[in-house]
Amino acid sequence: MTSPDLSSDPAGQPVLSVVIAVFNEQENVAAVARETLAALEPGPVFEVVFVDDGSTDGTVAALKALADPRIVVIRHIGRCGKSQAVRTGVFAARGQWIGTMDGDGQNDPVDVAKMLKLALDAGGSPIVAGVRRRRNDPVSRLVATRIANGIRQAILNDGCPDTGCGLKLFEREAFLVLPVFEGQHRFLPALFKTYGHPLILHEVNHRARTAGVSKYSNIGRALVGVVDLLGVVWLRARTRAPKGVERA
Repeated sequence: MTSPDLSSDPAGQPVLSVVIAVFNEQENVAAVARETLAALEPGPVFEVVFVDDGSTDGTVAALKALADPRIVVIRHIGRCGKSQAVRTGVFAARGQWIGTMDGDGQNDPVDVAKMLKLALDAGGSPIVAGVRRRRNDPVSRLVATRIANGIRQAILNDGCPDTGCGLKLFEREAFLVLPVFEGQHRFLPALFKTYGHPLILHEVNHRARTAGVSKYSNIGRALVGVVDLLGVVWLRARTRAPKGVERA
């Protein structure tokens, strides 16, 4: 299928909204924003929605200083977690397609443009999930992630070897019908599969963090992940999504 020409929109309505959840990333957000704008400039009309999840540093000030109309900045009053921050961003987004990425500079925004093309060429309403070809993270995190991915795939059979990758792309309306819980972002392939959306995998670039620190610990993530995994098993067992809906 040939993708439609979406290089311009007379009404200025974004085709793509990139949602970036951030917490205490004042050293990274300006560079991430500039790189994202440059990477997406050649493509369809877009916007970049930053959701600050209650940062206590200068993250919001760094973003507002850019004063670019394509950048939307939303702030949570108090920390809610990454999944709720992503959902807040999707609610605020105006694009049909949503791309998500992390705000620490480790994701390459060029991959978002590639993922949008994959989705448009495929037709329908797929979820495109990034798979990091070579992770630039500490060995302890790589080992913990490999174990967690193996357990999750064995239980959920979601077909995605790297659900922890922040790079994903999907239709806004398809996302908003999914059940809401903190940790949701790590189970999106399984949840979308439950609602009948095909999965497309895309190898993505992954860079080393150059500033700031990670907000997760291996032990904390593992303990929460076990509870979340059991919850997703229950949700999928209790979900009866229709194959289609039409007016009778």
